[in-house]
Amino acid sequence: MNPLVAAQGLWVRARTEKLPEAAGPRTGVTGEGAPLRLAVLGDSTAAGCGVDDHENGFTGALAAALAARGHRVEWSVTGANGATSRRVRHRLLPEVPPATIAVLLAGTNDVLARRPPGDWREDLSAIVDGLPAERVAVVGLPLFAEFPRLPRALGRYLARRAEGLDAVAREVCAARPNAQWIPSAESFPVPPGFFARDGFHPSAAGYRHWARLVAGHLT
Repeated sequence: MNPLVAAQGLWVRARTEKLPEAAGPRTGVTGEGAPLRLAVLGDSTAAGCGVDDHENGFTGALAAALAARGHRVEWSVTGANGATSRRVRHRLLPEVPPATIAVLLAGTNDVLARRPPGDWREDLSAIVDGLPAERVAVVGLPLFAEFPRLPRALGRYLARRAEGLDAVAREVCAARPNAQWIPSAESFPVPPGFFARDGFHPSAAGYRHWARLVAGHLT
């Protein structure tokens, strides 16, 4: 890491507001029709940082998108702010209930912590294999270079690291017939109001936009 990127990282860490996780129930039901159990697992985006409750977060938005297809969606959230894939694997994974579809939102903190791709591969493989779900979707990392909170050099540096982890995730999913990798890059450029006030996490509108794109890929 060059000195400019390191300095920008310290500046962002010191100046960025730490948003709380979403409050309220971490389970719910929405829609009518064929039953579908949705489990969302992961980091701060799974935990709903940037919104007040999970119905306005990624999980609620994804459940609504799936309910619009004629499903009664029973949804659950298992997430923690700041969780790396190692923490997801060892702390959060055992808490996930059985599901029809499990969606993993992870990797951002692995990028920020500069974890080696080999460690990410090991943890991601264990998570995908250990999820109690008929199908598993691993959602790709965002385009860090487009985050309004990140200075340009830092954003480009994180984007390059994210590309490496995404390549590993594609390989992990390709080797498993019940898993699929879903890109996040098509979420960008983002519509106005996509980001919460920290310029890093999505807002309620941002989560809806992102969840609709993910729902379109789910098989």
